[in-house]
Amino acid sequence: MSPERPEEPAGGGGPPDGQARLWVTRTLAAAARGADAPEQVPGALCAVCVRLLPISGSSVSISGGKGVRVTWCASDRVAARLAELQYTLGDGPCQSALDRGAPVVASDLTGGPDARRWPIFAYEAVALGVRAVFSLPLGVNGAAVGTLDLYSESVGGLTERDMRTALWARDAVTFALMSLQAAGHEGAEEDTEDEVASWMAASEADHTEVYQAVGMVMVQLDLDAEQALDRLRGRAYAEGRTVSQVAREVLARRLRFQMEPGAPGRRRR
Repeated sequence: MSPERPEEPAGGGGPPDGQARLWVTRTLAAAARGADAPEQVPGALCAVCVRLLPISGSSVSISGGKGVRVTWCASDRVAARLAELQYTLGDGPCQSALDRGAPVVASDLTGGPDARRWPIFAYEAVALGVRAVFSLPLGVNGAAVGTLDLYSESVGGLTERDMRTALWARDAVTFALMSLQAAGHEGAEEDTEDEVASWMAASEADHTEVYQAVGMVMVQLDLDAEQALDRLRGRAYAEGRTVSQVAREVLARRLRFQMEPGAPGRRRR
């Protein structure tokens, strides 16, 4: 579906930048006003990106520390699966955008540099029908606390005009999340780490189960937290499941990780 565009002026050519920004702002504002509750505003802004940009879907993820993310909202099943895939693998444009604190454009996951940069992610994304992904970091004061992730079923990047629109949408989503945090802690001054924690607590995602399962695997295999999370991810990918699904199996005592003979445990200091 082609994105909506403001009317072009007589004589041809695209609308002036100021006019385009006003149109985008009004579209985003209308989407926000249409939300039934403040916590639904980020999702409404996420969904309207599909109308504003030449993309197939979008999602918003919040980072809760190294290797841990929460999918706040997604426009469709593929967008949700794509976000969970990156969390399961611990790799992909989303993680790169978080690490760099800058937008990451993967315009062709079917081959070339993008496919080589994230080979496993690219293979799985293409299997979902995804050909291009654009990840834009969310955050304040230069700290990336999450990402707005856009995907397309077609190969190709974003034009300069579309990237401006995507960045305006990114700013709107960041503001919506900050407003939720401020409403929950009115009058309190908190640093970025505390803001991330409050945003994650406000979401309905169930990644608390992953934290709990990581703790159990740490005990079972005598590993540190990062190694235990890697084991959960490896098991999930090998079985074609999400890391959240494997975590629930661990918590229900239906899955127990066994120490392999001769395998090293945690390095003691």
